Amino acid sequence: MYTVLKERLDPETLESLGLIKQSQQFNQKSVKIKTKLFYKQQKFNLLREENEGYAKLIAELGQDLSGNITSDLILENIKSLIGCFNLDPNRVLDIILEVYECRPEYDDFFVPLIESYMYMCEPQTLCHILGFKFKFYQDPSGETPSSLYRVAAVLLQHNLIDLEDLYVHLLPGDNAIIEEHKREIVEAKQIVRKLTMVVLSSEKTEEKEKEKEKEEEKTEKPPDNQKLGLLEALLKIGDWQHAQSIMDQMPPFYATSHKPIAIALCQLVHVTIEPLYRRVGVPKGAKGSPISPLPNKRAPKQADSFEDLRKEVFNMLCYLGPHLSHDPILFAKVVRLGKAFMKEFQSDGNKQEDKEKMILFSCVLSITDQVLLPSLSLMDCNACMSEELWGMFKTFPYQYRYRLYGQWKNETYNSHPLLVKVKAQTIDRAKYIMKRLTKENVKPSGRQIGKLSHANPTILFDYILSQIQKYDNLITPVVDSLKYLTSLNYDVLAYCIIEALANPEKERMKHDDTTISSWLQSLASFCGAVFRKYPIELAGLLQYVANQLKAGKSFDLLILKEVVQKMAGIEITEEMTMEQLEAMTGGEQLKAEGGYFGQIRNTKKSSQRLKDALLDHDLALPLCLLMAQQRNGVIFQEGGEKHLKLVGKLYDQCHDTLVQFGGFLASNLSTEDYIKRVPSIDVLCNEFHTPHDAAFFLSRPMYAHQISSKYDELKKAEKGNKQQHKVHKYITACELVMAPVHEAVISLHPPKVWDDISPQFYATFWSLTMYDLAVPHSSYDREVNKLKVQMKAIDDNQEMPPNKKKKEKERCTALQDKLLEEEKKQLEHVQRVLQRLKLEKDNWLLAKSTKNETITKFLQLCIFPRCIFSAIDAVYCAHFVELVHQQKTPNFSTLLCYDRVFSDIIYTVASCTENEASRYGRFLCCMLETVTRWHSDRVIYEKECGNYPGFLTILRATGFDGGNKADQLDYENFRHVVHKWHYKLTKASVHCLETGEYTHIRNILIVLTKILPWYPKVLNLGQALERRVHKICQEEKEKRPDLYALAMGYSGQLKSRKPFMIPENEFHHKDPPARNAVAATVQNGPGGAGMPTSLTINTAKLEESAAEETASFLSANWPSCFLCSKIIKEKDDKEKSGKEKDKEKKEKIPATTPETKALGKDGKDKPKEERANKDEKPREIKEKTPKSDKEKEKAKKEEKASKEEKSKTIVTTIESKSVAEKEREKEPSREKDVAKDMKSKENTKGGEKIPVAGSLKSPVPRSETSECEREQKRRKVDIHSSPSHSSTVKVSIHYINHTTPTLSKSKEREVDKKDLDKSRERSREREKKEEKDRKDRKRDHSNSDREVPQDSTKRRKEENGTTGSSKHSKSESPSDSPRSNEKEREKSKSKSSGKEKGDSIKAEKMEKSSSGSKKESRHDKEKEKKEKRDSTGGKEEKKQYPFTCQHFRKNTKK
Repeated sequence: MYTVLKERLDPETLESLGLIKQSQQFNQKSVKIKTKLFYKQQKFNLLREENEGYAKLIAELGQDLSGNITSDLILENIKSLIGCFNLDPNRVLDIILEVYECRPEYDDFFVPLIESYMYMCEPQTLCHILGFKFKFYQDPSGETPSSLYRVAAVLLQHNLIDLEDLYVHLLPGDNAIIEEHKREIVEAKQIVRKLTMVVLSSEKTEEKEKEKEKEEEKTEKPPDNQKLGLLEALLKIGDWQHAQSIMDQMPPFYATSHKPIAIALCQLVHVTIEPLYRRVGVPKGAKGSPISPLPNKRAPKQADSFEDLRKEVFNMLCYLGPHLSHDPILFAKVVRLGKAFMKEFQSDGNKQEDKEKMILFSCVLSITDQVLLPSLSLMDCNACMSEELWGMFKTFPYQYRYRLYGQWKNETYNSHPLLVKVKAQTIDRAKYIMKRLTKENVKPSGRQIGKLSHANPTILFDYILSQIQKYDNLITPVVDSLKYLTSLNYDVLAYCIIEALANPEKERMKHDDTTISSWLQSLASFCGAVFRKYPIELAGLLQYVANQLKAGKSFDLLILKEVVQKMAGIEITEEMTMEQLEAMTGGEQLKAEGGYFGQIRNTKKSSQRLKDALLDHDLALPLCLLMAQQRNGVIFQEGGEKHLKLVGKLYDQCHDTLVQFGGFLASNLSTEDYIKRVPSIDVLCNEFHTPHDAAFFLSRPMYAHQISSKYDELKKAEKGNKQQHKVHKYITACELVMAPVHEAVISLHPPKVWDDISPQFYATFWSLTMYDLAVPHSSYDREVNKLKVQMKAIDDNQEMPPNKKKKEKERCTALQDKLLEEEKKQLEHVQRVLQRLKLEKDNWLLAKSTKNETITKFLQLCIFPRCIFSAIDAVYCAHFVELVHQQKTPNFSTLLCYDRVFSDIIYTVASCTENEASRYGRFLCCMLETVTRWHSDRVIYEKECGNYPGFLTILRATGFDGGNKADQLDYENFRHVVHKWHYKLTKASVHCLETGEYTHIRNILIVLTKILPWYPKVLNLGQALERRVHKICQEEKEKRPDLYALAMGYSGQLKSRKPFMIPENEFHHKDPPARNAVAATVQNGPGGAGMPTSLTINTAKLEESAAEETASFLSANWPSCFLCSKIIKEKDDKEKSGKEKDKEKKEKIPATTPETKALGKDGKDKPKEERANKDEKPREIKEKTPKSDKEKEKAKKEEKASKEEKSKTIVTTIESKSVAEKEREKEPSREKDVAKDMKSKENTKGGEKIPVAGSLKSPVPRSETSECEREQKRRKVDIHSSPSHSSTVKVSIHYINHTTPTLSKSKEREVDKKDLDKSRERSREREKKEEKDRKDRKRDHSNSDREVPQDSTKRRKEENGTTGSSKHSKSESPSDSPRSNEKEREKSKSKSSGKEKGDSIKAEKMEKSSSGSKKESRHDKEKEKKEKRDSTGGKEEKKQYPFTCQHFRKNTKK
């Protein structure tokens, strides 16, 4: 009954009835009972709770699954077991996973089973169970089994669990991983610091102990990283997506820095690329071991095309990074695939529109940068990998390669701790090797360098280059030790060199700013040596030089110069001997044998490489044009703030490199290549703005090629062996090739230029070379003889094996035959060229204007630009001038040309660079050689110049107006001209030495050294130079050592030449009697150029005002005889009484010292006598012309003697005073002091005053010649280009017929005695008069000072022939000097009639002015024109040759 009520009634009612105590407790109890009855399932979690059920479950899962058993069937059985034995479903799932761990091969069974089973569970259950499993192994001593990682990976791959859910259960945490990565970087940096620090030996042991302790700590407990374990498992089964996700959550390359993961990833890549590699990557003949694909269908798809690589493989490789180094085989495979892709990419013609290919190409570059190169760094000296990589690299353009090397060197090594360590270790090892590298241990050191370079070339070469820049003596051993490098390493070396050169932190100049830095010179030298010896690509280096030139920087031309020199064997040096220069004018074989300092052999391969690099990258012409333009850029753009010395050096470097490079192209490029690349001359000059000399230099080989090929064509077309036919064909070929050139050159210069020289002449001059003009027979003979000596030495050598003997002899014989064949070929060629020039010469110089203009244009546009272009061109210019002369070219004045070259070299020398000065010196040397040859022998002169139009002059008689008559310059006058040229060279040299300017002094010393074989020849000129150079040596010893060295060098050589110098009278020897020697004092001043028998060539335009300053210095350094007027002036101003005593002494005592004797003989210093003669000249003219009877003349002269003496003293004193005054005004105070010192030294040698000494030594009496003879002697010779040209150039030769009167010896002695007595008497008388006149002179002193300018201009006009009367009274004096001498001797016999003297002077002046006016009328207009054209030129011209009369006196007195 109660039970029924409890069932039916609610708890509250039951409580109120008292059937139950509390309703709440009753409720709870009933719920528990119901739950137990209806909801609670019986589950056994532990195996021991239900061992039968779990045993059956394990048996079910562990049975043989190879039959028809499926996962669904097993699942049903599992469900039954759970229900039957009340097994815990979660524990069942755990057991399924454990069994799966043990049977990993049954993925296809267990995965569907778990997937199906999961439908009965909550989604998170599986993840929690796995997490619990992983947690179990997270104890410090625990190690997670790989099977668990694999199961988790498979479940992840099949998306049965989420990575995010599982990832949180794994240790260590991400923060711990990041910390560990940072710690590794810090440790790596500490290692680097330790390696770079200098550690003392005592500290080293302590450091090593600490390091050992740390290493032990590390090895004790390697951390168990479950995330990395899972990652490895994912990679092994090919689940790339999940693996990538894990790696993305770690620092870059952290995961792959663990070897198992790197290897797993490599294996995955192997599998992925296998089909494509088998198709395109396997080298011919290689079998390889095929890799089977992963059984897992969810693994990444294998690549069948390059496009497939981009999808997955490139990504995998990027995650691998430098750790591809763990698998060299995969490295090689990837590289081979890259090579295959590049082959395909290039075969498509690099089409830009194919975007897919371009994207792939950029991917390949990225992989190379991020994976291949860093991996190579971590490989242990694997040379094969380096070569394999080069197989792909060489398909890249060098720009891409160098970019990759730059990234590798400057960025990659900082991206990973391992690479940081490797870099430090490489530098440490490099230091070790470089410290021990010497010439003796090149091989072992080279092997070590090779080993080190296979993996880390950039780091190694960077260090080696830094050492080379500091120590240039390392260059040779380093170059020799680089023979064990791989091709890739050589390419990296080229990049490292360029990077070192372009280093912006390095200064290209030394601290003094006058020289190029030694580091740059060392690098350039290393470049040349290493590029020649090893097959390194040159394109990058050449492009770098071109880019620098484009940027207006010419420093780096040093590199190009060295590379061309070493690789092609073409040397550019100013130190070439004349023998070498001569050899350089022959063929290629002779050049190679005798033209260079070092016999650079085996340059064929290296020069071919250089040529290919230039042609492949179209750099040949651009480099030439850039260098040609940069020459001026050096001065006007680059040279701004730079020291003048450095600017000159850079200019020379630029120019020399252009010449060297152009020579290389000319000798190495084929005709087609050359012609295809070099544009026509007008395009070069007008469009590319190439200077004309450089443009012709580049075009010249082209013309030669074209002419020879045309000539060969014509020979083949019409076969004729006759020499005439050959010459005719050659001339035809020349005309065909050169006609367009003649047209093209017209645009290079203004039309007016072509009035003087024809375009044909201009083009001919610029297109020929020394090879075309002369055969260097002596050079060929020299080289052939050398080979004969060599062959004899080989025969005599007993030790040499017979085989080698035979080879060497064959080589020498072959070389000898080549040289002889070459000589024969050149000889034929030169003959053809000379025939061509013979036919052309009549059209060369057009004579539309004056000869002077023609010569000006010839020098300005042809000779001067080319003679400083190269040493061979300098020789060519001199040879060409001689050739034009020898061809008897119409309208060409050889004399004028040589005169213009020698007359004033100051400006040319001053404007040269160092090397240009050297070349200009060579040119002058060759010109002087020709002149000296003509000067040396009358026979040679007559043969080579006698009847040549180049030496045609115009003779003019003095006493009458007559038509101008053309005549040849005779031998004796030519010798005078040569003396004048030597004097002008001395004057210019002394001026340059005196300036104190660095460039002037340096250049003139260089020029003087070059012309030393032919100048100075005259003793007094040599002494003057020697004194000045000695002064330079003293002044510059401390200040400018380079000038001191030059001066000392020249001084030594000059002294050694001294024994070969000759006195002046032997240089231009004269036979006539002494009376011929007297000349007007005024003409010996700075304004005068009168020579009794010497030539004066007025080339006004070349004469400059600086010559006047030079004259003032010369006055200081010259023997005082040359400037007697100045000395007279100085005498007057100083020590009156002392001077008188000196004079008395002098007159009484004959010259006893050797020098005074010489001076006496030569009649160099005779101021007193000159004064007398000065006034006697006018008298002479008057007396001589009307009277033919000698006796009358004698009597009259005796009457005038006493009066003449007086007036002579007054007139000459004033005149000479004014001349000296003028000279003194111009002379700087320093020069004045020098002049006084020199004068006093020279004048008081042997206690005598030299100027008068000469007057006492006149042993030859007055000659009693007939009137007609006198007339002949009085003739004046003027060289004119033609009467119409005289306005431009007046070349006047004053000469005397050298008829020596026959006098008996006794008579001569008598006259001598009388002369001596009378001269003494005369001098006493003169001294008395001088004392009286001294007061007058003081009064006149200020007047003469004021009169100087007027006086001097008047004198200049007189000498140029602009005024009539004064011209004849003064400048004609040389022609009358014999008479004045004669008079002087007559004067010494009788001194009675003094009054007549004054009258005769007046009368004579009248007569002279009348004859002068006649003469003036002829050249009035011409002189005016000349004055307009060069207002000062003519005046200054004569100042440069002040002592012509004295030279002549020196000879005649002797």
